[in-house]
Amino acid sequence: MKKVELFKENGFNDLHMSRLLVHDSPYFKVLNFNFRAGQELPIHSHNLEGQVSIAVIEGEGEFLGKDGATIPAGPGDVLISDISEPHGIRATTSDLRVLVTIAPPI
Repeated sequence: MKKVELFKENGFNDLHMSRLLVHDSPYFKVLNFNFRAGQELPIHSHNLEGQVSIAVIEGEGEFLGKDGATIPAGPGDVLISDISEPHGIRATTSDLRVLVTIAPPI
């Protein structure tokens, strides 16, 4: 077993999003991204099979999709998507913490 204290191990960066590799195995990868209000992980996709989940831990933002699509994102919200589908996230009115799981890992 492994315990990771996200709030202690990963803070915020005023210049760009902050990233912490929480776990990496042959089965899945877990990352923590922290964004100051206005920062984002731009819309992107990967040309491979698999899925990604983006879970909001703290703050307010929006999930980003193809053709300018946005979905409000708040604490407890989880976006689940194929990794090949365009996805991203933006902190809007507050700082934002998310936990991203990718399976299989890339």
